[in-house]
Amino acid sequence: MNESRVKKGLLNAKINFLFYFVNIIIAFFSRKIFLETLGAEFIGLSGTLQNILGMLSLAELGIGASVSFHLYKPIRESNYNELNDKISLFGWLYRIVGFFILAVGLIISLFFPIIFNNTDIHLPLIYFVFFSFLGSSLIYYFINYRQILLSADQKQYVVSVYLQTGMVIKTLVQMFCCYYFLNYYIWAIIEFLFAIVACLILNYKIDKTYPWLKVIPSRGKVLYKEYPSILTSTRQIFIHKLKDFLLGQSDQILIFAFVSLKYVAYYGNYSMLISRVTSLFSVVMNSAEAGVGNLVAEGDKEKIKSVFWELMSMRYLFAGIISVCLYFMIPPFIVVWLGSEYLLSPFVTFLICLNAFILMSRTAVDAFNHAYGQYADVWSAWAEGGTNLLVTIIVASQIGIAGILLGKIVSLFFFVILWKPYYLFSDGFHEKYCEFWKHTLKYYLCLLISLGIICIADKYRPMTPSDGWGQLICYGLYIFSIFSVFYFCVLYFFSEGLKEFSKRMVKQIIKK
Repeated sequence: MNESRVKKGLLNAKINFLFYFVNIIIAFFSRKIFLETLGAEFIGLSGTLQNILGMLSLAELGIGASVSFHLYKPIRESNYNELNDKISLFGWLYRIVGFFILAVGLIISLFFPIIFNNTDIHLPLIYFVFFSFLGSSLIYYFINYRQILLSADQKQYVVSVYLQTGMVIKTLVQMFCCYYFLNYYIWAIIEFLFAIVACLILNYKIDKTYPWLKVIPSRGKVLYKEYPSILTSTRQIFIHKLKDFLLGQSDQILIFAFVSLKYVAYYGNYSMLISRVTSLFSVVMNSAEAGVGNLVAEGDKEKIKSVFWELMSMRYLFAGIISVCLYFMIPPFIVVWLGSEYLLSPFVTFLICLNAFILMSRTAVDAFNHAYGQYADVWSAWAEGGTNLLVTIIVASQIGIAGILLGKIVSLFFFVILWKPYYLFSDGFHEKYCEFWKHTLKYYLCLLISLGIICIADKYRPMTPSDGWGQLICYGLYIFSIFSVFYFCVLYFFSEGLKEFSKRMVKQIIKK
């Protein structure tokens, strides 16, 4: 990983890190205000509508992931003509997708009287909120698609500055209006207007950053014949996108179907906590993903493997700390924040945190598979999605939310924990699969030992975390400090990758 990649990765991390803390503070305050003013049913409705739009976004067909992979090489070679061609093709494809999403969204909306027949929320409001969300999402397909160049060029911090600033201001305005006016329609109007403003500002910045960028989407009719590999990988990625939706974006829809709309909001509280905290993981780890693509494009096999094990060790370190601390912290936090009536069962909490750990720890393998363009294993996507649905249908009707989570975890075990590393090592690295588990089993062993220690320490905690914010903060520091220090020390002793990564970071700090 050369100096340019490291510097860009650190800059991405710094900017995202700043917005992470701003957003997490605003998210907790806004969630409480929205629940108190708009009600749990309306918040559950908005979550369900956003998941419906997430389902429609499957029409994107994996175009973004395919195009970003094909941008790494021309970016490294400063081939502006090829970049203009590929982003023009991207824009043309996204316009087709945008019109498709608009058409399907209109068709689905015709069935809202049937879908939401058991809710007390009036249909005009449901339609108004849905079309506000739909309009906001279509902006990305028709206008904001050029931001893919910033991401591939490791300048995601530019996107973060403008879009995240807009999101912060939007949420503050929504909180103010809900508190003083208590109007659902104003809340939805603000959602749409701020999407437009953020779009205009971001595209102005893209023009300034890349003055040579001349995108003509209409040329896509000709260009798609010149770059058939983009369409080939797009078809492969689509299957993986479909699977990712089933595993990651359908939770609230399934809870609505198997449990109730009220529990969509209850689960949404846990999901928001998980997503806000795990986004810190994304800030620290995923800022280097475009750098992985550039690294693989250089072709230095020894450097590629060295960086892979560094990133693996860091991902397991952060994934373990975050998921274990969340398991202990979420229940008392919910009690202090919203009240004990919003608690879900301890088993559900455990499954949520286990799922979060798997999703975080998998990202290093996913990043390198993406960098190698390895999406031909479409059979595994079908099998993973099918396993998830089968287990969910069988179990969710009996045990509710826990069954939905078990469906995800079982499918992740077979196809993410077992299959994806095999695919990377056999077709990407061209190394023996046993090498992966020789290192990775050490990570699991370190995590289990550390988990045993923190369970013992929790029995002797000197505070009652559900008694108030002060006790909760002290409890959080108690759990975090004991577990993170012990886990880091054990993992550092067993992992060469963590040692190398630590040395690299120390050198960067000394240089400054």
